[in-house]
Amino acid sequence: GFHGLSHAYASRRAAELIGRPIEQLRIVTCHLGAGASLAAVQHGISVDTTMGFTPLEGLVMATRSGTIDPGLVPWLLQNTDMTAAQVADALEHSSGLLALAGSPDMVTVEDGAARGDPGAQLAIAVYVHRLRAGIASMASAMNGVDMLVFTGGVGENAASIRANATEGLGFLGVRIDAFANWVLALDADVTASDASVRTVVIEAREDVQIAAEVRDLLTNS
Repeated sequence: GFHGLSHAYASRRAAELIGRPIEQLRIVTCHLGAGASLAAVQHGISVDTTMGFTPLEGLVMATRSGTIDPGLVPWLLQNTDMTAAQVADALEHSSGLLALAGSPDMVTVEDGAARGDPGAQLAIAVYVHRLRAGIASMASAMNGVDMLVFTGGVGENAASIRANATEGLGFLGVRIDAFANWVLALDADVTASDASVRTVVIEAREDVQIAAEVRDLLTNS
């Protein structure tokens, strides 16, 4: 599904990074960028994801709303002068971080939050809340988790988002090393020494996954 290539590569590369077969691992992959989604990868197979029929479902994104009460859509149509096309466009292009903080760019939003901007602070709080809940949901689909993987533009570069998200996941065994999290190079392990779940940051390489799948197709055809 959506971001499938990224989740496939990130889970495989993460297993390689810690030297364990992916067939033995329960991995939650977090593709966080302008679009964002999570996947539960159990023994190399995706068994759950946050996106649904469209990319709108799931996490709060740069301009997409993420999951909303479906009753909101008929309410808007019945109680405002918005058309169905306008509602669809708003949920896709004018929601998420843009609506909450005035910018779809996470760097700008983080800067605003650091300066005390209430909209930016709200956006970060909503983003992290949804992210934590989604990770816990993915873990429950596999009866636990062995690895947590961050990838994508935000996942790779926003150390504070990784820190804030993992702070609320100690009950799963997730704990990261603060220093490693802030100074990491890509494809790095940021797990704290006392954590039972490994946390890694993987560079998004969907191109590598495409090449690997083409090779497999040509080899087996």
